[in-house]
Amino acid sequence: MSIDFEIPPEAKAIREKVRQWVQDECIPAEKRLHAGEDYKTVLAELRKKARAQGLWCPFIPKEHGGMGLGPLANALVQMELGMSHLGALSMNTQGPDDATMLTLLEHGTEYQKEKFLKPLLNGEKRICYSMTEKAAGADATGMQTRAEKKGNDTYVLNGEKWFSSAASAADIALVMAKTDPKAPRHQQFSTFLVELPNPGYRIKRDIPTMALEGPLSHIMGGGHSEIEIVNLEVPAENLLGGEGGGFNMGQHRLAYGRLRHGMHNVSMAQRALDMATAYVTQRETFGKKLEDRQGVQFMLAECASQLYIARLMLLHIAYKAEKKMDLRNENGIAKVYLANMVHKVVDTAIQLHGALGYSRDTPLAAWYTHIRAQRLVDGPDEVHKWTTGRNMIKAYKAHGTTASVCGGDLI
Repeated sequence: MSIDFEIPPEAKAIREKVRQWVQDECIPAEKRLHAGEDYKTVLAELRKKARAQGLWCPFIPKEHGGMGLGPLANALVQMELGMSHLGALSMNTQGPDDATMLTLLEHGTEYQKEKFLKPLLNGEKRICYSMTEKAAGADATGMQTRAEKKGNDTYVLNGEKWFSSAASAADIALVMAKTDPKAPRHQQFSTFLVELPNPGYRIKRDIPTMALEGPLSHIMGGGHSEIEIVNLEVPAENLLGGEGGGFNMGQHRLAYGRLRHGMHNVSMAQRALDMATAYVTQRETFGKKLEDRQGVQFMLAECASQLYIARLMLLHIAYKAEKKMDLRNENGIAKVYLANMVHKVVDTAIQLHGALGYSRDTPLAAWYTHIRAQRLVDGPDEVHKWTTGRNMIKAYKAHGTTASVCGGDLI
């Protein structure tokens, strides 16, 4: 008897189709943008082609216009899309929209699905998620933005938000606010759908970061906004999931976001490693090809090892998701590992390219500045490690071993 690692034929087929799509359409479209063509025109053409080929909203059920892929097939698709920064956008599976679509599918009323979800699924609108605040950071329960009921049909929100990704490109915001300070800690918060622009939801600025940015960065949704919320009136019918459900919905939403980041990290790392390997087979120094130097081979081997582990992590998590098993612990471990893995691989690719890698003549330098955020967004490494450490102590006290937190259920 053996453990079956065989991917179903239909999942292999869609992976190959998406892989070809990224190579044939998305990467060439990147070059068109860099040559100065209009972003909206290029993206609209890409999306029209994608939909014609049935490549649209991979994780969304077919009855809502998506491909209806399960966790495993979707993971395989996402691990291809990250090869290009237009990959996810071309198939309307980009963050932060994707996770919020899932939240609306799960918790939205019929009215909310028609008014807010439908245009998101059609690619007509984009949505951002305003949860994080300066004072709270990784501890979402520390947020201070308040939502107070005015009569029976309106909520009034006041506060501030920090690092609302893609807010400057969004037509809708999902805003979390405290509705009942006296409730149990994780039941104090609710989320509201807000149509943008709205005078009560003011984008003060897109926060400058270390990431290298170009003219398209914010148009594509790459910015992170600081928001001022002043007397923002929201109809009660825009309350998503009922009062007190905001925190739990947020954690469910973030869980998918963490996985999607990790999936895209795998494909970015693979592209970087391919670039590095191609370069060392061509580059000659001191009369010898770089590919023949043992030190270079060791560098490539270390990257290969990390990518191998990363893929196995994601496939195991996808398996658990298919079986509807609890994957919170694995998700936290993988989030940290995958963020550090992509940093290591891209850094190695830069090193192997030498001064060329440090220049802007390849995409590596820009990738390097962007992926540093992976160790912070959706919870910094330390918070996830803290949670994993606590889980290990609990497991040991309960079972006399930490194996269940360290992949022990695999065997």
